[in-house]
Amino acid sequence: MSSVTLPIRLPDLPVALVSDVARFEGQRVQVRGWLYNRRSKGKLHFLQVRDGSGLIQAVMFKGDVDEATFECADHLTQETSIIVSGLVRKDERSVIGFELACDGLTVVSAAHADYPISPKEHGVAFLMDHRHLWLRSRRQASILRVRARIIKSIRDFLDGQGYLLVDTPIFTPAACEGTSTLFETDYHGQKAFLSQSGQLYNEATAAALGRVYTFGPTFRAEKSKTRRHLTEFWMVEPEAAFMDLDGVMDLAETMVWTIVQDVLRDCGQELDTIDSIRSEAEEDRQLKPRREALSSLQRPFVRLHHADAVKQLRALGSDISDGDDLGGDDETILTQQYDRPIFVTKYPAEVKAFYMKRDPLDVLRTLSCDLLAPEGYGEIIGGGQREDDYDTLLAAIHKHELPESAFDWYLDLRKYGSVPHGGFGLGVERTVAWICGLPHVRETIPFARLMDRLKP
Repeated sequence: MSSVTLPIRLPDLPVALVSDVARFEGQRVQVRGWLYNRRSKGKLHFLQVRDGSGLIQAVMFKGDVDEATFECADHLTQETSIIVSGLVRKDERSVIGFELACDGLTVVSAAHADYPISPKEHGVAFLMDHRHLWLRSRRQASILRVRARIIKSIRDFLDGQGYLLVDTPIFTPAACEGTSTLFETDYHGQKAFLSQSGQLYNEATAAALGRVYTFGPTFRAEKSKTRRHLTEFWMVEPEAAFMDLDGVMDLAETMVWTIVQDVLRDCGQELDTIDSIRSEAEEDRQLKPRREALSSLQRPFVRLHHADAVKQLRALGSDISDGDDLGGDDETILTQQYDRPIFVTKYPAEVKAFYMKRDPLDVLRTLSCDLLAPEGYGEIIGGGQREDDYDTLLAAIHKHELPESAFDWYLDLRKYGSVPHGGFGLGVERTVAWICGLPHVRETIPFARLMDRLKP
């Protein structure tokens, strides 16, 4: 059967999304999508059709269609785009509770027979090379739906708390997190960098608007191939005037708790799908089923001083020192000791950025916090209180050998009505990895950018 040209009109038949098919029980509808899989049994064809919103089985009985249509269905190739019509009826065996009694088939575009991603097992490198097609699989679609729900939850939460969405620049004149992880580019003859964070600009908008947040891509040129690192990732960064460290942690805890509750309520089916399609390596990690793990989450989250975290880690065999940052292995060990997320607070000043405010009770430490997700997932949030004193901030800029001229506008914020203020950044991909129980962040974003991957 040859391809047809849109618009395609099937008279008197409503177009039904698979996700909304229950609304059409007992009615004839058309479903527009792609052939995910098919099998035949005598006078029956079972066509699994996906439309982006879900997957439904269309059952075609030879007596319900003409001979040419039945023959055509027997030769459909995987990922052929089709329109199927028929009666929506209940089916207890279906994940969505319904199936389609198919009485019509239109081929929109026949897929080549050599579709590269077959139902058999494929290696990760192969799947990443074909990421543009891998996204069509049930597991990947479920992950991206959870990601979308997490993003919506974040926006709804912050909007409801009176935070105003502001946009910050992608091109910046200087570093925010550290000069060693900057992507440099030419900006009409000037040296510029891709943004590591919108935080510094957020501090300016917070001084103007009180409570703000930015949500967008950030870039880190880290030469790291760990399961937690991407070179391009998405981050939400709330910032508020008159907020101290405790306020930062209160806001972060409530937001993460809200995200988890929203995903549990709205994405149970997606979590179950992800759990049901795991490799042997993933199963060996012995994570709890995601609904169980998230449902057992409790508040309040643990708040652990950095010095106490170091003591625990040493007792557990780590060689970490008092002045060290927590490495990935340390975070994994620590999070396995608790049944809920952990705030590690008051890191040494030597391992934190120049803008972090010193602890007045211990000037060698900062009013900072990282939130570590349980089950070995580690840091998903970093934040704290910002330095609000002009002279102290200027001295920190000089100590870190940063160009004062690039931060003159940032210093101005401390000259004209400075107030205590703070905020944090939450990495979307790490949060998705934890909530979905994924071993690597590469599956948490449609097209991952890694040290060795710029395509597709």
